[in-house]
Amino acid sequence: MGKDVNQYVLSLLETYPETSKRIELMRYELYSSMVVSPQEMIEVMSFSKKDAEANAKYPHMDGLQLTMQRVKIPGGGNLQFEIRGDDPDNPDYERKLVGVILYHHLANAYWPEGSEYDDNVPPFCQSFDGKQGYGEPGGVCAACAFNQFGSTANGSGKACKNMRQIYLLRSGEYLPLQLSLPPTSLRPFNDFMNLAFVARRRPSYSAIVEIGLKRAESGGYTYSVATFRKVRELEGEGLAAVKSYAANFKEQVKSLLAQRVENYKSDVESLTGTAPLELADNGDHFSYPGVIDGERDELPL
Repeated sequence: MGKDVNQYVLSLLETYPETSKRIELMRYELYSSMVVSPQEMIEVMSFSKKDAEANAKYPHMDGLQLTMQRVKIPGGGNLQFEIRGDDPDNPDYERKLVGVILYHHLANAYWPEGSEYDDNVPPFCQSFDGKQGYGEPGGVCAACAFNQFGSTANGSGKACKNMRQIYLLRSGEYLPLQLSLPPTSLRPFNDFMNLAFVARRRPSYSAIVEIGLKRAESGGYTYSVATFRKVRELEGEGLAAVKSYAANFKEQVKSLLAQRVENYKSDVESLTGTAPLELADNGDHFSYPGVIDGERDELPL
């Protein structure tokens, strides 16, 4: 009898990894039962690009602008994301966000001291790629005094807020969530991307990921930090469909950011009479003499 029990226990241990994988897959499918087909993904991307054929297919949406919902890391150590629903006065709250990271990029913003977390106060200076700032002071971010450690009033960090924008497509949804990561969540994201994707030479959209929250404390303050976990990798037709969607989406985001840059440049010139200092146009790469903060280098897609 004892021998049979031992054999049974050993068999359980041997199949445990595969069992865990199946449980995770079943859990994901249970909570994400509505699946957007590859064709639906392509159609909605065509509509957002104002494709004539797509507009004809969705006449009830003519004149509407498709916008992404913005989600922030909550403050005060809160462990739930606030998601806007059909009723803006009663948002939904979720502990986990599960989906595919279509694209991500750096972003910087400089607010007056004390207004960093006030949604009603626009930043003095803003960068859509973490490289070139527009506003006051504007210019090359790597050379900006406000983008150096010790530039805050108390000398504890950077006056300029370094962030990363993540575009997460969840199952059953046509447009991704835009999740803004604050400075305190950049290292966990970098570590996760390096281990789960970069080291294996895989793009961020090649797997379903889970984004959660945990509490952290520093200097007597409690705050929330994003956590990241890979649920499972995509394969076959599913991966091919997401790849096509991600490629189209990435180009759209770049086009949108480029338009915002032009708007900012126009505003700066109208106020100051001079164009802001810009980086040389040499593609996605640039060099600057001196030490560059390695945590702010853009991760490959």
